[in-house]
Amino acid sequence: MLASLTGRLEVLYARVGRPSIPPEMLLRATLLQAFFSIRSERMLMEQINYNLLFRWFVGLSMDADVWHPTGFTHNRDRLLEADVARDFLSALMSLLKVKRLMSSEHFSVDGTLIDAWASMKSFRPKDGSGDPPQPGRNGERDFHGEKRSNDTHASTTDPGARLYRKANGRESRLCYMGHALMENRNGLVVDAELTLATGLAEREATLAMLDRRSAKSQRITLAADKAYDVEDFVGSLRARKVRPHIAINGSVSKTGKVRKTAIDKRTTHHPGYGISLRCRKRIEEVFGWIKAQTGFAKVEVQGRPKVAAAFGFAIAAYNLVRLPRPPA
Repeated sequence: MLASLTGRLEVLYARVGRPSIPPEMLLRATLLQAFFSIRSERMLMEQINYNLLFRWFVGLSMDADVWHPTGFTHNRDRLLEADVARDFLSALMSLLKVKRLMSSEHFSVDGTLIDAWASMKSFRPKDGSGDPPQPGRNGERDFHGEKRSNDTHASTTDPGARLYRKANGRESRLCYMGHALMENRNGLVVDAELTLATGLAEREATLAMLDRRSAKSQRITLAADKAYDVEDFVGSLRARKVRPHIAINGSVSKTGKVRKTAIDKRTTHHPGYGISLRCRKRIEEVFGWIKAQTGFAKVEVQGRPKVAAAFGFAIAAYNLVRLPRPPA
């Protein structure tokens, strides 16, 4: 599979200075870190040094020197910045043996919040005003009575992170939003997207992923939770020949009025609607696995391009783990 990415990876080799770590080895090592929940690059290098299975998977001979953790990190940063993750995921899902396991008609979509590698103390006014944290290794910062928003504030550590909260009554935190498009037969993720955390991000990312698949599929169904039950979004799906199997948002306003749904009875009465709503819940397994197994509940890279690449590799690792044992 990596042979199909040869041209894409060749441009990552350094032409001057010290020899680069081959990008293919970087990619394999990144997958190992996800498979075995290795917390840091230093621990990864230690395990590659003494574990013959790791050496074989990465492509190192028994007597080859293992890379220094700092050198590995700097080389991997080039891999994360080059958007190789999406090409790797696409190449994986294009394999004939994988395509036989996938549905070409029924899909689900959902999004999840991913905490940024930035402290709330770094969320400061863009004009430079505001009191800095108190001196010290972990100085305190009093936010009480201070109005903060993404329009007036930004993180000095990771400017791409946005202050966002999942729902009313939940805490706000600096985060990104990851999105996955899953086929419903075996629960494999066919596309992934990482966006800034906004109220429209889930729907905009869904349309972007569907547009990338427009030439690959005919009329399809798309299952989603009630957050996607918006009239404009449902209209955009139907314009793309997508049947919206979306859970109805039956929330009640303070005046006792039930929210009007964009899903008509012609859709809800179809037997496939109930099946899609049951299948869509399996997409939570994807987010649960990458957060618990790969430590993606809080990323350890900064900047949207790097976070997007790390998210893409985590999704690819999930698919690789899922492939040997698809459900009956």
